[in-house]
Amino acid sequence: MKKKNLVCTSTLLICILCSCGKTQKSSLPVHSVEVTCPSPSCKTVTKSYSGIVREAHEISLGFKTAGQIKYIHVKEGDRVRKGELLAELDDADYKLGVDALQIQYDQLKDEVARTRKLFEQKSVSANDYEKANAGLKQLGIQLQVNKNKLEYTKLYSPTDGYIQTVNFSPAEMVDAGTPLFTFLDVSHLEVNTDLPSSTFKVINNVISYDCRVSSEKESQTYPMDFISISPKADGNQLYQLCLKFKEDPKKQITPGMNIEVCLTVNENTDSTGNFNIPLCSVFKSDGNSCVWVLKEDSTIEKRIITIDSNFSGEKVTVSNGLDGSERIVRAGVNSLLEGEKVTVIEEPEKSNVGGLI
Repeated sequence: MKKKNLVCTSTLLICILCSCGKTQKSSLPVHSVEVTCPSPSCKTVTKSYSGIVREAHEISLGFKTAGQIKYIHVKEGDRVRKGELLAELDDADYKLGVDALQIQYDQLKDEVARTRKLFEQKSVSANDYEKANAGLKQLGIQLQVNKNKLEYTKLYSPTDGYIQTVNFSPAEMVDAGTPLFTFLDVSHLEVNTDLPSSTFKVINNVISYDCRVSSEKESQTYPMDFISISPKADGNQLYQLCLKFKEDPKKQITPGMNIEVCLTVNENTDSTGNFNIPLCSVFKSDGNSCVWVLKEDSTIEKRIITIDSNFSGEKVTVSNGLDGSERIVRAGVNSLLEGEKVTVIEEPEKSNVGGLI
């Protein structure tokens, strides 16, 4: 009986040891890898041209009604803000016109109110009531027109800018629309430059626009936004390009200043579908160039790619096999197997140097 129990105990211990061995084998650590994403292949060149800073618009400002100038609140060269009062006309007659119509309107309004009560009592016909009500509306419109004319005796700045010229003086008579000021709209500054036909042909390949201002101390670069380009060449076979500053430049940038315009052009017109990847992520398999692509379930699969033979440095250009959305293994590619599950080592944030946080 003791021998039988001993055999059972031995058998049980052997089973436990076998199961532990299996568990230990299944819990072997998987490979840890670093991954990267393909970046579009692009060979660029920077072209520079001379440009000039312009104001957004040059506006002729005038009153919307005629009259005698009473006050001019600004002088030539003044910088003004949007909504700032620039000049006023003598508004005495306009005020009298508004007061006269206001009296008539108030009187007719009371009459219409009495007529309405009589209409409700059926003492007045519907036609008479409608005529009285229409007369009140017409008089109200005339009153509003005169109020608008009274408002037009004040001239306000339509936007931020500078007063370039003042064409009249107080006490002078001006008609509606007569330019009282020449106004420079500097709500945003623009840069104009002339491009040769060779650059005009590749304008759609321009990646970025920048402007550079050189001073005695330093060279400042400003990013620009594209506004327009003339589709017709001038007499010198040049096409005018118009840009604007993405952000308000410093006060040192003023209209009329010369500035250097820099265009970054992509010279690879046939590079659509080409991507750059690290050279260390490529390995050979059956004579083919391959990379490991990380799938959503953390397993890897082998992808055959075509590499541009003209490469140098630490990156290669892939012309076929990738669409740019993949995550590929960057290091340790020779120790991996098809379908293997891997652990991704996340790169630390730039602000977390050494991964200490």
